[in-house]
Amino acid sequence: MSAPTGPELPYKIAVLCYLFDEEGRVLLLHRRKPPNRDLYSPVGGKLEQGIGESPTTCAVREIEEEVGLTIAEDDLHLTGIVSEAGYEHQTHWLMFLYEVTRPVTVERKTFDEGTLEWFSADEIEALPLPETDRKVIWPQFWAHRGRFFAVHIDCQGPEIAWRLEQSF
Repeated sequence: MSAPTGPELPYKIAVLCYLFDEEGRVLLLHRRKPPNRDLYSPVGGKLEQGIGESPTTCAVREIEEEVGLTIAEDDLHLTGIVSEAGYEHQTHWLMFLYEVTRPVTVERKTFDEGTLEWFSADEIEALPLPETDRKVIWPQFWAHRGRFFAVHIDCQGPEIAWRLEQSF
């Protein structure tokens, strides 16, 4: 397989954290800021690369900052790794997808990043989501929950193209 062509873009590294309650609903952030302004995404954020932060430490930190919960590293399961080439023609992303393995309780909350809200799996279909989430990330997350996958998404063409690189 040949290397992708196109403009050189910055590569960003982030985590997405999937938290569920006792009813099996997932906690999503209705984002106020880019990327994905006005869309729904899992809790997460960029790694502190300057200090050499690990993806797991980043997930723990982001959950604490955005949700107000202290989660032990042992309560996290790495469900997936997603690479996105040319997202919105601005950035390449490397994302680590974590699931909190125990149910949590969180009240609806609004803060500078947006509003946290709970949704059932069926309700997610009707929400405004990033295209890559709707077409690739959510279906793979649900299919691999409790297991692991790696996927590469190419956003540089007229339509997104993707391939599942690993599935366990």
